[in-house]
Amino acid sequence: MALEDYNKKRNFKETSEPSGKEKASGKKLKFVIQRHAASRLHYDFRLEMEGVLKSWAVPKGPSLNPSDKRLAMMVEDHPYEYRTFEGSIPKGNYGAGEVEIWDEGTYEPIEKVKGKTDDLVMRAELHKQSLKFILYGKKLKGEFALVKIKNPQEDNAWLLIKHKDDFAVSDDYNAEEHTSKNSKVTAYLEGKDSKKKIPPRKA
Repeated sequence: MALEDYNKKRNFKETSEPSGKEKASGKKLKFVIQRHAASRLHYDFRLEMEGVLKSWAVPKGPSLNPSDKRLAMMVEDHPYEYRTFEGSIPKGNYGAGEVEIWDEGTYEPIEKVKGKTDDLVMRAELHKQSLKFILYGKKLKGEFALVKIKNPQEDNAWLLIKHKDDFAVSDDYNAEEHTSKNSKVTAYLEGKDSKKKIPPRKA
């Protein structure tokens, strides 16, 4: 099962993450990007496909600048229900830390195939290790590509690249500058930093 690895890594008696099952994809495929402060801050890029969320961890976060080729490490499939997950993952659990939704919306393949659903088209592109799609998000819009890096040392390494279109920018793009002022992930990170700065008590 596609979710077997996901379920093995989690103790659902302790974490509020959804266990979830595969579901049939609807006409409109959905995507979500979750900002995740775990051992390191990163962004989880997830595309609905084959009844689950195909997932990549993007250390620097996505960019709207086509010059940026963001490293994206493919991880285990996540259940569709994970699309709306926000909250704390308890210490001692896989991915312990804080999770929030950074962007979400629908997506579709750039190249449609007559007689095939968007889901089937995206599955075929995933098999070819080269995905080309249009995002209809709140922050991310327009054409993107996810391409597998041909490197045997990093078998799960991909690149997330913005295509040149009306939504592309030429300036530096930092996903961190586009987070909510009331971000719980930011508060979590600031709390961790303040604990590090507290000097140890003298005996």
